Amino acid sequence: MEASATLGRAPAEHEQPQGGTAALTLAALGVVYGDIGTSPLYTIKEIFAPSTGVPLDAQTLTGAVSVVLWALMLVVTLKYVTLIMRAGNDGEGGIMALLALAMRTAADRPVLRRRLLLLGTFGACLFYGDSVLTPAISVLSAVEGLEVVAPRLKPWVLPLAIAILVGLFVAQRRGTGTVGRWFGPVVIVWFATIGGIGAWQIAQAPEILQAVDPRHAWHFLAARGAGLFLAVGAVVLAITGAEALYADMGHFGKRPIRLAWSGLVLPALALNYAGQGALLLRDPQAVGNPFFLSFPAAALVPAVVLATAATIIASQAVISGAYSLTQQAIQLGLLPRMQIVHTSARARGQIYIPFLNWLLLAAVVVACLGFGSSSAMASAYGIAVTGTMLITSLLTFFVVRRAWGYPLWLSVGATAFFVAVDLLLVLSCSIKFLEGGWFPVALGACMLVLMTAWHRGRELLMETLHADLLPLAGFLEGLAAETEIVRVPRTAVFLSAEPMVVPQALLHNLKHNLVLHQRNVILTLCFHEQPWVPPAGRVEVAEVGHGFWQVLLHFGFMDTPDVPAALQLCAPHGLEIDLFATSFFLSRETVVPRPRGGMARWRQNLFEAMSRNAGRAVDYFGIPSNAVIELGTRVQL
Repeated sequence: MEASATLGRAPAEHEQPQGGTAALTLAALGVVYGDIGTSPLYTIKEIFAPSTGVPLDAQTLTGAVSVVLWALMLVVTLKYVTLIMRAGNDGEGGIMALLALAMRTAADRPVLRRRLLLLGTFGACLFYGDSVLTPAISVLSAVEGLEVVAPRLKPWVLPLAIAILVGLFVAQRRGTGTVGRWFGPVVIVWFATIGGIGAWQIAQAPEILQAVDPRHAWHFLAARGAGLFLAVGAVVLAITGAEALYADMGHFGKRPIRLAWSGLVLPALALNYAGQGALLLRDPQAVGNPFFLSFPAAALVPAVVLATAATIIASQAVISGAYSLTQQAIQLGLLPRMQIVHTSARARGQIYIPFLNWLLLAAVVVACLGFGSSSAMASAYGIAVTGTMLITSLLTFFVVRRAWGYPLWLSVGATAFFVAVDLLLVLSCSIKFLEGGWFPVALGACMLVLMTAWHRGRELLMETLHADLLPLAGFLEGLAAETEIVRVPRTAVFLSAEPMVVPQALLHNLKHNLVLHQRNVILTLCFHEQPWVPPAGRVEVAEVGHGFWQVLLHFGFMDTPDVPAALQLCAPHGLEIDLFATSFFLSRETVVPRPRGGMARWRQNLFEAMSRNAGRAVDYFGIPSNAVIELGTRVQL
């Protein structure tokens, strides 16, 4: 009942983000910059952790701050803000939108298309590791500020952090609309505070401003020798969350995200990192927690409260991103249907996926208990983030070369530098693979196995069904000569994966009930590699004779597939459907693995289990349950 295709017409324009530039910039601050904005909580501390072997002297300290500042400039400002955000898929961003855009450019090269699909899918899978580690490390690092306030509270840090995280995930079912309006103002206070504290510390040791000179960054890296990868693996923590700038582009638009970055976020982050460096120049003993020790003693408790609020916001943004990514993966045919709850009647992007929510919560709690502290978790954090960054850069090359049509030398020149930087970051994070880096990779690998098994299983299922189906044209010719079939009133809608064949549900209904309805609609849903399909392009209707109609419904991978609402758009095409006098017939396939099938036996069993537990098409497509007849069929892969 689902088909995936690429529209032959120009990309459709989806509805633009609503609100003025100022309002969208404020909203973007609350959603986009929570993750990267809370990185100062742990980055400088981890660069000078004993495991990196970086000495704490004035020259090295200035170089380390310089590396952080230039990482923000090169990776975030130059790569994402300047280049990657140009690669919009009908205004949408994120690795799934980029993957769909890259695959569209390889429509005539099936081998390349498959490789791009595998590459992009693995990048998306790594995001799930990020969705687990970001809430865990962010909230833990904020609550660890209690140790600075009162060291005797240390035993309570982990239980309190887990309690906050449990409350956050439990609250997801209520949606983010109620508290979302406070995200922007709270994050503004956060950035103003960390920027102000950084400026205060800089005023006491202004020599740290030498870090603006990139030569200090070069000397720092050159002096590391064999320890280069350990040092860079810690610097990566400063740019986690950069992918969010691109992922949330469709919600807020390029201009508000760029304004927020250059007008507030980058200056505040630069001031705070330099301020922590200035503090350590004066007091190297503060290296245990330079972020919180930058604050005056009287401001420590408010700082912990504000940091906790900021990390909750950062966690919320990543959790919402995981919901959105999952919805896109379902509609691109990479995951089975799941229950999706829309938590806002006005904002279609606000969704809640119960199964994924509880799965993420379980993984977050396991991560907190397993690692025990933000420092231990930092070893695992970078691999998922840098892996996604590298895959984004590789996919961007195909967009620049094939979608934008730039010459090969220019396409390579525009992306090779960022690929090289990303490779360095990935290799640096991989050094700590056995110290926890395996965790997000294992999560991503599990998701990749599930996605590839589902995608391949659906391909084989469609091939098997297509081989057994009758051509619609031949069926209608035979129907014209048949005089004994009873016709009953009402309209029957048969959902079919292929538009030009007779649906299994129709054949079963005719075989068992020996009747046909007066009007029969063969309905096929097509999901496209573009985010949105406008109402004007939603339906295609054709009358094929003998009381039969063919209807194609087109959806983008970010559209909500509301079948009843879409069918109302058929009226101008001569097909008026009264939902109260319509029955929907669905074929529910029971997958039976067979020896020497198209997949390994274990993958067949995995696909069969996923198929058996997939959400009902009725719920996913918004079809009224009391108007549905499901007819089963057994299919061997």
